[in-house]
Amino acid sequence: MKLSADDFQVRGKLIENATLAPYTWFRVGGPADLLFLPADEDDLSTFLKALPEDVPVTTLGVGSNIIIRDGGIEGVVIRLAGGHWGQIEQINGTTLHARAGALDIAVAKSAARFGIGDLSFLSGIPGSIGGAIRTNAGCYGRELKDVLNQVEAYDRHGQRHVFQGTLVDYDLPQVGFSYRHTDFPSDLTITGVLLSGEPDGDTQALLAEIKDHQARRAETQPIRDKTSGSTFANPDPPGTPNQRSAWKLIDAAGCRGLRVGGAQVSEKHCNFLINTGDARASDLEALGELVRARVLETSGVELRWEVRRIGRLRTEEA
Repeated sequence: MKLSADDFQVRGKLIENATLAPYTWFRVGGPADLLFLPADEDDLSTFLKALPEDVPVTTLGVGSNIIIRDGGIEGVVIRLAGGHWGQIEQINGTTLHARAGALDIAVAKSAARFGIGDLSFLSGIPGSIGGAIRTNAGCYGRELKDVLNQVEAYDRHGQRHVFQGTLVDYDLPQVGFSYRHTDFPSDLTITGVLLSGEPDGDTQALLAEIKDHQARRAETQPIRDKTSGSTFANPDPPGTPNQRSAWKLIDAAGCRGLRVGGAQVSEKHCNFLINTGDARASDLEALGELVRARVLETSGVELRWEVRRIGRLRTEEA
């Protein structure tokens, strides 16, 4: 069905046939039939309640870990980023509440300023906290599941749900947390989380740790290019004896610097794909599949995409 912004009474912004490339770190991708930038949770709920049930809904954060295909996305894209959606507040001495659009590095720095330890690892994760929860993102030996104790979300009908658990044994129904993966229901829009760290952290020491993480990323990753986070998950979870790294397998397969159209495997870190300036989403996806094929041929390992690929192929590619 044809969606019109005039069909909905919202306080946020509705854009028809909205180009999505500027909202992603790769700067590629076709349009959304309708893009919704909700003002807050109530605005989001009102919109979802009014949206016809057969219209697909896709949630987008800051677009760090995603390839939106060149044909765009059918239905509605809901983007939670900036302003209200970036708010972070301290709940008590060890707990933060962050809305889904809060940047991971902002959460890490806020925790440090509040003297909450054990959350500095978030500074090494590109993107926003809502997306990090979806994929159980992590780095430096820590994952979101290690510090997560509550997830707030809205279902397709605009009803709010709160999933609670402990830091070890989750009571979150239907959700399984594993290495770079969750079974969080795809029809739920995550709007906020509670994260718990360690008490009495030294603010200056924590900020210094974050600064070190950022310096390490700048030295080893192509963070100034049009890129995302790591393209493929490591074949083995952290702590596995003789753990295999995706980048080492990619390098051994001779893929460093490999190109398809405007997409290239980074020379700096070969588990990163980059848009050299004129790449299409199809270039990036084709390059990723070529890398996977070469790694499978040379090592027998089938790499798993960590970057989400969503949307429609262009008509001529379908």
